[in-house]
Amino acid sequence: MVSLTEWKVPPANQPRPGDYSFDLDRTLASVVGLHSIIPPDAFSAETLGTERAGNGVLIDDGLVLTIGYLITEAETVWLHLGDGRVVSGHALGFDFESGFGLVQALGHLDLDPLPLGSSTATKIGDRVVVGGAGGRTRSVASQIVAKQEFAGYWEYLLDEAIFTHPAHPNWGGAGLIDSRGELIGIGSLQLEREREGKAEHVNMIVPIDLLKPVLDDLRKFGRVNRPSRPWLGMYSTEIDHRVVVVGIAEKGPAGRAELKTGDVILAINGDKVTSQTGFYRKLWSLGPAGVDVPLTVYHEGVTFDVTLSSIDRAKLLKAPRLH
Repeated sequence: MVSLTEWKVPPANQPRPGDYSFDLDRTLASVVGLHSIIPPDAFSAETLGTERAGNGVLIDDGLVLTIGYLITEAETVWLHLGDGRVVSGHALGFDFESGFGLVQALGHLDLDPLPLGSSTATKIGDRVVVGGAGGRTRSVASQIVAKQEFAGYWEYLLDEAIFTHPAHPNWGGAGLIDSRGELIGIGSLQLEREREGKAEHVNMIVPIDLLKPVLDDLRKFGRVNRPSRPWLGMYSTEIDHRVVVVGIAEKGPAGRAELKTGDVILAINGDKVTSQTGFYRKLWSLGPAGVDVPLTVYHEGVTFDVTLSSIDRAKLLKAPRLH
């Protein structure tokens, strides 16, 4: 894991206390570093690695909110505080639909939790802080540059994600903080977009309002108490209004059906699909995990029909263990 002392945000991009009505340093102290260890035989180890590092935000007594991929199948979690202390944590829960993850600190943090704000109330152009572990020098004074739909290749869709610029270089689990000093989102990705003929990096942020309806379930059960969406284990992207397979998860339904990278998904349950978002929505409308998913596929000049038996992806993952 990169030490907090080994890098800094460029001074021009750092937030300055005088620009905010809240106590910037006290607020940023609630953002902690997160370091997790995952067993080599974990399902997610090949794609996400066995050692993951990022950030988390204290939102309640000992309860740290982060992005779920940092703690998926973690057997060990460490929380790194700004004063140099390291506290062990337990991977409490993960919501596949939003991507949020929760960690319960197993020691006293002695920090103020950040209050949850309203991501829905935010507007394009709002000034925000993308807070990283380590205070001002590891945080970014940023701006909301877009609020729009986002589809991820790993069977993931947000109706309205938040995008910020300049981008934070250590975005995973970073806290998006509004002008009131309230938490309005958690960093998930860094993406590139074209603007005025130039490429620039932005952060994709998961809006905090998606957490509020599921927070109690995550605390109690480790997952949301609702039927799981059907999962195919098929990584896809949208190219020229076509849904193209770019990868297959080992042990997933698509792999068992022998679908291949380069296959084009033409239809689902007889309905034509031309976009990634349309594909996901039609897939999830068929029913909960376990439902049969009829696909029409194009492969090297041949069109054929195949039915995949969807599963609950959580059943492939190692459950969190409390040591």
